[in-house]
Amino acid sequence: MLKPLFMLDSNVAFLNHGSFGACPRPVFEVYQEWQRRLEYQPVEFLGRRIDGLLDEARRELAAYLHASADDLFFVQNATTGINIAARSLMLKPGDEILTTDHEYGACEYTWEHVCAKTGAVYVQRDIPLPLTTPEAFVDHLWAGVTPNTRVIFLSHITSPSALIFPVEEVCRRARAAGILTVIDGAHTPGQIPLDLSAVDADYYTGNLHKWLCAPKGSGFLYVRRDHQAGIEPNIISWGWHDDGTFIAKNQKQGTRDPAAYLSVPAAIQFQHDHDWDNVRGRCHTTGAALRERLNLLLNQPELAPASWLGQMFTITLPQHEPDALKTRLYDGYGVEVPVVRWKNGQGLRVSIQGYNTVNDLERLTSALAEIFNR
Repeated sequence: MLKPLFMLDSNVAFLNHGSFGACPRPVFEVYQEWQRRLEYQPVEFLGRRIDGLLDEARRELAAYLHASADDLFFVQNATTGINIAARSLMLKPGDEILTTDHEYGACEYTWEHVCAKTGAVYVQRDIPLPLTTPEAFVDHLWAGVTPNTRVIFLSHITSPSALIFPVEEVCRRARAAGILTVIDGAHTPGQIPLDLSAVDADYYTGNLHKWLCAPKGSGFLYVRRDHQAGIEPNIISWGWHDDGTFIAKNQKQGTRDPAAYLSVPAAIQFQHDHDWDNVRGRCHTTGAALRERLNLLLNQPELAPASWLGQMFTITLPQHEPDALKTRLYDGYGVEVPVVRWKNGQGLRVSIQGYNTVNDLERLTSALAEIFNR
């Protein structure tokens, strides 16, 4: 039973792991221990030891992601990673960034900002629903490629629709066509197995505080080696004139609390110790069954077959004011779940994590039945 290992409010049916994650108690204790070590002797910790400690944590993360530790560095979150990648591209007026209408709003703002400064164009490709096959998805997306397409920006697992996109095939086609790929893997590490060598994106960023269950403020950015010289660090600091390497420029950026980064190996070990492949499988099966039940209850169509899902799913909702519904679910029923505005409608995005219980699912189902009089 995993629920006692998490520090979540026992009075709340927490079905929103996807927004910020939840850190298990054993991993959180490691996180606090790193903070105590830092405060015990700050000069020893930050002046003499931190580079070696971060290097070791990065090596363990890289092994987990099937990548080289020389090709990735820690960032606070995936939005930070998208910012670094997007701002480092030498875009010109008329260059097109091809994407979908399933992307995360904060990252869309990043591209809008970059396009306003460079004259590039952000091109959203409508993805018809329901999805059918990965081949059909890739063919439809690729129909949006033009001679001006310079970058394809794509979520690996989408935020509003909670669907797993076939990024490996998109990256393969893009590389053959000389198009750069920037992949937003905010929801990927820990939710589904991730092999960066197989994805073979030019830039891939992911959160570690979500489905890997590391502390808040831990993520990574992977950059293919032939693009690393062009990366513009968020902060120019000591690493810029140290050894000038890709890692130094992006790792040595002044005083900050590195405890979340250093706790990532503990999160990886926690999932290993608790047979997380099996946990993920149970959560996927539970989520698929709940999605079918809720769609029948509310008479809504599915967005895609269950093979497109990990541990999250989104259902569309009958017409309702999203903010009012979210508040009612929380205040009236103790259910924490996001209600998203998307595609001129609204949806409910449900996350199933190892700590969720049958009671959590029943509270959500009963609440929706009462609210919509079903």
